[in-house]
Amino acid sequence: MSGTVGRIIGVVAGPEPGGRTAAAVAGILAGTGADTALIELSQTPVAEVTAAFADADAVVFGSPVYRAGHTASLRALLEATERGKWGEKTAPLQGKAAAVVLTGASGHHFLAVDGLRSVLAGFFAVQVLSPGLYLDHSGYVDRNTLTEQSAELAAAHGRALADLTTAVRGSEALRAITPVV
Repeated sequence: MSGTVGRIIGVVAGPEPGGRTAAAVAGILAGTGADTALIELSQTPVAEVTAAFADADAVVFGSPVYRAGHTASLRALLEATERGKWGEKTAPLQGKAAAVVLTGASGHHFLAVDGLRSVLAGFFAVQVLSPGLYLDHSGYVDRNTLTEQSAELAAAHGRALADLTTAVRGSEALRAITPVV
């Protein structure tokens, strides 16, 4: 499968390396069967992450939910990512496939997934896997280990992302869609 999918990176936007969000992103990446890399935003300069976007065929965006939305570090990364508009020279996310996974203490903030999916699809012209994945504390054995059911769900999202990536890579029309504004 990795010959058709290409490279998929996972970006973890937690305040420190490791933990629940990293485990969820790693679970999705493991299901893709692709060449993957996990990038901890807390440990990697933004310029390196945006450069990694350019070399990837797909991206998994992972973030804990704070105040009903993704982290400020992920917002800052997206704000620093060009989209080929208004004099910008690059659009490293345009025409890519992506998946979103958010984590939280309870199920109360599961709709935060939709906000991030909307930004990626509408503002960056990314083809985002739907539905996004939200895991609360009940989806983990401990801070770094998914339950068997959550691991299966993450792997299923990974397989679906691999299929979406193949479809997007094979479609000039999907890759050519740009943000309207």
